[in-house]
Amino acid sequence: MKNPIETERLFLRELQLSDVDGMFELESNPNVHLFVGNNPVKHIEETIDYIKFIQKQYKDFGTGRWAVVLKETNEFIGWSGIKYITNEINNHKNFYELGYRFIEKHWSKGYATEAGKAFIDYAFNEMKVEKLYAYADAGNENSRKILEKLGFHFVNSFEYEGEVEVWYELESPNSN
Repeated sequence: MKNPIETERLFLRELQLSDVDGMFELESNPNVHLFVGNNPVKHIEETIDYIKFIQKQYKDFGTGRWAVVLKETNEFIGWSGIKYITNEINNHKNFYELGYRFIEKHWSKGYATEAGKAFIDYAFNEMKVEKLYAYADAGNENSRKILEKLGFHFVNSFEYEGEVEVWYELESPNSN
């Protein structure tokens, strides 16, 4: 993958073990996990394992979640990117999904939308993906607004791991 991708305010690049402190700040915050059904991490070792897992996805699928770094300060502010999903979710399997998660103090500043636009462009124009999917907790209004702002269309609601989720899709403008 092209690395990094640059936007107006952000650098988007593959996660590195040197991102562990920022990732731990992100993944240990219960507010960040409010709508994602996961339990916040409690030990930095869990974060190291998570970064290694994501790095394995780069090797296995050529894509995965990337670090989002603020250009102005070179600060890690979260992750975003295209993940290849191999397990079945909402009757879909082996698909590309857009996701994002940010450190709480960086919420509501447009970073998820800015990174999302760059990854959508990358998925359709570089990876030649025909369709992207995304899903969010039905109660996560902010995430739903971001997906809609990015051009994703609501498809349906479904239950996943005991939670009600909403499913979105976005077709490549290059599709026939």
